[in-house]
Amino acid sequence: MRLLVKILLVLIVISFYPLKLANAELRVGDKAPIFSANDEEGKLVDTNNLRGKWVVLYFYPKDDTPGCTIEAKQFTDLYEDFLKNNVSVYGISTDTRESHCDFRDKYKLKVPLIPDVDGRIMSLFDVEVSDGFASRDTILIDPSGNIANVYRTVRPSGHPKDVLDFIKEASE
Repeated sequence: MRLLVKILLVLIVISFYPLKLANAELRVGDKAPIFSANDEEGKLVDTNNLRGKWVVLYFYPKDDTPGCTIEAKQFTDLYEDFLKNNVSVYGISTDTRESHCDFRDKYKLKVPLIPDVDGRIMSLFDVEVSDGFASRDTILIDPSGNIANVYRTVRPSGHPKDVLDFIKEASE
């Protein structure tokens, strides 16, 4: 009898506890997680306000490192093309606001950078963080707020052009 009561109590507690499947992978077509955060300039980025636009969230390991610099500079080189195609682009890492400002200024980056020191945004998009460094992933959100593409463990060189080409093709 006691065992039955314990089992029932556990089932009751579980039924009221919100469960999230561990490492549930984002899939194309899923509704994109919604978040708001401040970029390196303190401007609020709220994904609710970005509906009607394409949104590129590129996650990277560390400011001012070779691969991350290549990727950031290539996104900057194509930034005007992204804007012409109704695309908002954001770089996200676990670095601080100050680090992002230094990185932006050193390389004259145009893409807004979002500090995610606690990894909150990364966890929403199933981006792995190891020893404080995010994996190099990109999440593409379509204008209706759905996941349009998920790029995991990308190579930095050429990746921004691949993302832009995907958007152009999908928009035709």
